[in-house]
Amino acid sequence: MILVTGATGHLGSAAVAQLLKNEPAKNIAAFARDENKATDLKGKGVEVRIGSYDDIPSIEAAMKGVEKVLMISSNGQTRRQHHKNVLAAAKKTRIKHIVYTGIAMKNIETAAIRPYMEDLIKTEDDIRETGLTYTVLRNTLYAGGNPLYAGVKAIETGIQLPAGDGKAPFALRREMGEAAANILLQNGHENQTYEITGSELYSFKDVANALSALSGKTVIYTDADPETFPAKLKTLGLPEIVIRIVSGFAADIKNHQFERVTNHLEKLLGRKPASLKESLKEVYNL
Repeated sequence: MILVTGATGHLGSAAVAQLLKNEPAKNIAAFARDENKATDLKGKGVEVRIGSYDDIPSIEAAMKGVEKVLMISSNGQTRRQHHKNVLAAAKKTRIKHIVYTGIAMKNIETAAIRPYMEDLIKTEDDIRETGLTYTVLRNTLYAGGNPLYAGVKAIETGIQLPAGDGKAPFALRREMGEAAANILLQNGHENQTYEITGSELYSFKDVANALSALSGKTVIYTDADPETFPAKLKTLGLPEIVIRIVSGFAADIKNHQFERVTNHLEKLLGRKPASLKESLKEVYNL
């Protein structure tokens, strides 16, 4: 049996969807905090096991009869401890293979978002120390995050972001989830680390141009002033933590932290990942 944690989120649900295409539902379990959000999974025959990363007994119970686990990274200040809880349960229940989703960056030590993302990198060390068979997926920036960076109404307002001419190999979470599921379904990925990226690097000027082509409207990208940018986000009513994280990601894009492309996602999917224009069409419902 395969257990997917965070199964009601975007990445987890995409992984479950791919698993269901290749495995009977009885072989798939979903770990979720909210039973109401897992109604759809139950309807598909997936066994839903309720619990949280804070509750080790619930994690151990969820791993009963399970051989492989997809550990979707947690959120919040206690994220690394959450991951350690999952790893402790996995070791105790003798899980045969754990797949983990982290982050792809050139150098977390010099990153503006280091305070918020360093624990994702440190979890990799924690995994290796357990002695469990693992696969680490270092995921690049989600194409689905573009409305957060570029703006939900970017087509009407243009894009104002202090990202300079920095680029990123945006990829769809849907395809990342599919790739993670394929690893769980296949052999040969044991103790491997993959950097999950799109096939090309794109700047936010490229994002603006793609949105222009898709919408028929002229979308302009403006390299915003990093000093005044947080204040502008505050006027939108965004929480302080979100403002710091968005500003940090923009700074890291500007400093070329995400400019790394691999063919790992393409190989795991068995096809080219969606292009920027294809991704934005899906993300912005164009």
